[in-house]
Amino acid sequence: MIKQFSPLLAALSLGLSVGAFGSESMQDKGAIQAGIGQTHFSPYAGRNYPTRVFWGDTHLHTATSVDAGTMNRVGQEDAFRFARGEEITTTHGLRARLSRPLDFIVVSDHAEMYGLMPQLLSGDPTILATEKGRRWYDELMQGDPEKTFATAMEIVASLQQKTPPIDNPDATRKAWHNYADLADEYNDPGQFSAIIGYEWTAIGGFNLHRNVLFRGDSSEAKKTLPFSQFDSQNPEDLWRALQEFSDRTGAQVLAIPHNGNLSNGRMFNVENFDGSRLNKDLARLRAKMEPIMEVTQIKGDGEAHPFLSPDDEFADYETWDVANLDGTELKEQSMLQFENAREALKTGLKLDR
Repeated sequence: MIKQFSPLLAALSLGLSVGAFGSESMQDKGAIQAGIGQTHFSPYAGRNYPTRVFWGDTHLHTATSVDAGTMNRVGQEDAFRFARGEEITTTHGLRARLSRPLDFIVVSDHAEMYGLMPQLLSGDPTILATEKGRRWYDELMQGDPEKTFATAMEIVASLQQKTPPIDNPDATRKAWHNYADLADEYNDPGQFSAIIGYEWTAIGGFNLHRNVLFRGDSSEAKKTLPFSQFDSQNPEDLWRALQEFSDRTGAQVLAIPHNGNLSNGRMFNVENFDGSRLNKDLARLRAKMEPIMEVTQIKGDGEAHPFLSPDDEFADYETWDVANLDGTELKEQSMLQFENAREALKTGLKLDR
């Protein structure tokens, strides 16, 4: 990039101008001179947009999540430390460190029974006071690998219920508040952003999951609790809850859907969750609450598909299109247009017209 105007460049420019004028009449010369400075010659003139690229993660689970916590012992504080470039010790005792720090992180642990696993493993009295909490704790403390695994799978499977097996709002609030305070502690404006968030996980195998991000600090996030599938399995209710929170507090919040490729046509279809016709108000609410989406991750790509974009050689990147998440429903080609971001954009343009 040329940062200073070079004298040599100036001389060359002047020489070219004089040479061009040499073969023109005085009338032509005057017309050319009159036009100088009237037309923008630089394609970047007048552009004003961010030019720095920031690297981070908006979808990270720790031992706080019910599923990850059955296998992983790295907690939220170590996750923040790791993201900032510090060295940590993994679940299996290995030393780990990033080659370069991230610019931002969202520790988006699952909303369902938020913070249960660390509290359970530490013998928190509020958890052990419940029948399931006491039994799970005793089984996990036996030291039997097979028993531990079976109990862990039982805990994860309990998420398929319509009501939480351990319904303890005080324990959830305690874990959420501790996490929000921790994010404030590690947030370093201008250097590193510790963004407060969680994941809402819809029940079943259609993976209508969303990561929810708060723009503000803990003083705003503490005014609510993570909205979970036990509150509702309908993403429209999540949007409404976030809008209500924003109206009540003035806080800014958004949701990021992911893995539409595993939704079997349910992520971007043109119907409401209950099958009724999509209406303008709900479409506007979704557009407001979900301005972006996560298109690629370990469970496949949800940006494009070769069936829909046959002339795009990159449309077959990390394609996972056999079935929904748990394999209970096989994929049909008619579903693909309602799962991928590129087609969602086309559908949105049609709806807008």
